[in-house]
Amino acid sequence: MTIDWLNFTPWTALFGGMLIGLGASLFAVMNGRIAGISGLLGSLLQKQREGRGETLWFLAGLLSSAVIWWLLAGRPLVQFQTGWVGLLTAGLLVGVGTRYASGCTSGHGVCGLARLSPRSLTATLCFMASGFVVVFIVRHLLEG
Repeated sequence: MTIDWLNFTPWTALFGGMLIGLGASLFAVMNGRIAGISGLLGSLLQKQREGRGETLWFLAGLLSSAVIWWLLAGRPLVQFQTGWVGLLTAGLLVGVGTRYASGCTSGHGVCGLARLSPRSLTATLCFMASGFVVVFIVRHLLEG
């Protein structure tokens, strides 16, 4: 593994992480709920859900921030090293995993770890370990 030092941007990454933490904290303080994206998206599918307006505003902020960044900084180069079947399979596995874990990386990894939740620590360790194992298998056993 090599680091592309010319494009390594620790300060913008730190600032972005602080904004994510601030947004998750404000959402929890103002709504009394965790800012887990899979839970927020799932709540939009429920009938007569309390706090629907706040959820829509929060999700709109997530989407609009990406658009604003794209307009100000330009479109990033995105490269996928797999085809549509691989992407769809990965998306399906992530979706199944978030259901089994009762949350996603934003709910457990950002909000849960900040609350020192043992359940979130376990879930985050499982997410990370699964990712490491899958990348190793795909990159070193299946391709090589």
